[in-house]
Amino acid sequence: MPGFGLSMGYTLFYLSLLVLIPLAALCVKTGQLSWSTFWKTITGDFVMSAYRVSLQTSLAAALINSVLGLITAWVLVRYPFPGRRLLDSLVDFPFALPTAVAGLTFASLYANLPWIDNVKIGSSITWLWNWIGLRIGLAEMSYVTLSGLDQFRIILMLTFVSLPFVIRTVQPVLQDWDVEAEQAAHSLGAGRWRTFFKVVFPELYPAWLSGLALAFARSVGEYGSVIFITGNIPNQSEIVPVQIMSKLNQHLYPEATA
Repeated sequence: MPGFGLSMGYTLFYLSLLVLIPLAALCVKTGQLSWSTFWKTITGDFVMSAYRVSLQTSLAAALINSVLGLITAWVLVRYPFPGRRLLDSLVDFPFALPTAVAGLTFASLYANLPWIDNVKIGSSITWLWNWIGLRIGLAEMSYVTLSGLDQFRIILMLTFVSLPFVIRTVQPVLQDWDVEAEQAAHSLGAGRWRTFFKVVFPELYPAWLSGLALAFARSVGEYGSVIFITGNIPNQSEIVPVQIMSKLNQHLYPEATA
């Protein structure tokens, strides 16, 4: 690679062209609004509801993938079985499939599931969300009541689109992991669970946490699939990207950027 000066110059140019300049343009566009209009735009009732729906369902999807993704990565690395390579390649399928197609497919599969409305899918999410709100001093982070079916659809869709992130971040660490440390723990009398949580997981934790954060970020920004699978009802099942698109369709560009 070239020296530091040339490499740093290229890095700054590349990041500026793709990240810094567009973000600056976003802020400039938002600056066309007065402070009162800006505050009213980002704190409206429908907008606040969309914040809660997006953050709660994204958190739920990320937590699901943080557990199931870790298990999947473990199976793909540790256990040889027929079709492992095919299964490993399928992990990247959500990256390749257009999200609109995924949304239509899931909507047709899970259009009418009345039994879900009787299942308290959001109860654990509600508790966790309120607990986080109390810890950071935001008591207004109250739960938006959704039907069980709406919750199920949104969380299921976000779990699908964010599936690869935890698996692909944990998998390389597992592949490079030296199993002799586990064997040493076993020889000293540690059981499987104790070995995993005391020896293996601390080494996986940074990658696992990165995958969790990536899955959450990916879920927050998802739009194409969710609009097909929910009713997009304001104050009930509308997510933040739908709010942005609605303002763009009304040619309210500064409000959309806000």
